[in-house]
Amino acid sequence: MSDTTAGTPTSLDAVFTVRMTLGDPLPGADARFDLAKEWTGGAEGTSRGVMLTAGDPETGSAGYVVSETFEGTLGGRRGTLVLQQLGTMAAGEPELQYVIVPGSGTDELAGATGTVTIGEIHDDGRHEVRIQLA
Repeated sequence: MSDTTAGTPTSLDAVFTVRMTLGDPLPGADARFDLAKEWTGGAEGTSRGVMLTAGDPETGSAGYVVSETFEGTLGGRRGTLVLQQLGTMAAGEPELQYVIVPGSGTDELAGATGTVTIGEIHDDGRHEVRIQLA
């Protein structure tokens, strides 16, 4: 379900699936992955991006960053925008920030800002998310 303000959804529920392939390594990163996502629901479209990881997951301390470009619709508004993730884990305690990069939107998504919250991650790779547009 989504909330609306003046006919524009401010909270969207969506699902994405992701394919990751190992990319060329970068100095200081344990691994680099190329990402491709398919989005359905309140977000319809595709995104492509890059993930860098570092740390020691065996001790519960690690981190990753992702930058991805989304192309499609959010709540019926068409365009592109950039999504950015910062995930850290210290002593097994995870923390995640997942945001729409301010100033990155084009066309009907120009000016879009907000956050993405990851909910359930299914065994088949589907990620349920809530996108909160600001």
